[in-house]
Amino acid sequence: MSHTAVLVLIGSAVGGFISGLAGFAFGLVAMVFWAWTIKPQLIGPMLVVGSLSGQLLTIRTVRHSIRPAMVWPFIAGGVIGVPVGASLLPYLDPLWLRMTVGALLFVYCPLMLWSASLPGIRWGGRKADGAIGAVAGVLGGIAGLIGPVPTLWCILRNWPKDVQRAVCQSFFIAMQSLTLVVYLFNGLLTGEVLRLFALLLPTALISAGLGARLYVRLSDLAFRRVLLIILFFTGTLLLASALWQWWRTA
Repeated sequence: MSHTAVLVLIGSAVGGFISGLAGFAFGLVAMVFWAWTIKPQLIGPMLVVGSLSGQLLTIRTVRHSIRPAMVWPFIAGGVIGVPVGASLLPYLDPLWLRMTVGALLFVYCPLMLWSASLPGIRWGGRKADGAIGAVAGVLGGIAGLIGPVPTLWCILRNWPKDVQRAVCQSFFIAMQSLTLVVYLFNGLLTGEVLRLFALLLPTALISAGLGARLYVRLSDLAFRRVLLIILFFTGTLLLASALWQWWRTA
């Protein structure tokens, strides 16, 4: 087995497990392993398919908590935000955006984790949820960062863990499906990409299933802590990778 194949399998396994446990972060985790040897034009479709497959498998864990009235504002905002972010891409530096988002998560998540109680946000209603979806869409269109903002927002809403996960996973599935359609029409799903799909999918699905089995055993408080810890490490990875890229190009 080649070195690349081993990294694909490891990234799929670790990313799938974290995604199954937390409902997000497949891309950022798998990227740690894949970015060293796989061409960037292949990684994008791999991340979307790996994440989407895990989301589709594990959404059944919270199917009883899916409420379309709560989900559609996020999706509507995201559908607007993604093309806006893509159109802003030529004028913004994704490196500095990743650095800023990473720094905010790096500082803010430990503060929330260490606080005795989290303040619940009850204002804004569907308009605020739609705005969060739009922000996530913009960040996704610019730098692929569609997960952290709605995840953190749902934590601040103090929704039960199944409701949080149902909302976020429904939103992610919609956005990733849209992205996959765009990739298809842009001719990015090549034979090489399809061969990598065949390699990563079984491992990603099995690992996501294992992560989902652990998820159902967590209390609301434990799940909130898991999300904040993963968001913290997500921010750390974003910040470290952005600083490394900046240092190399400075």
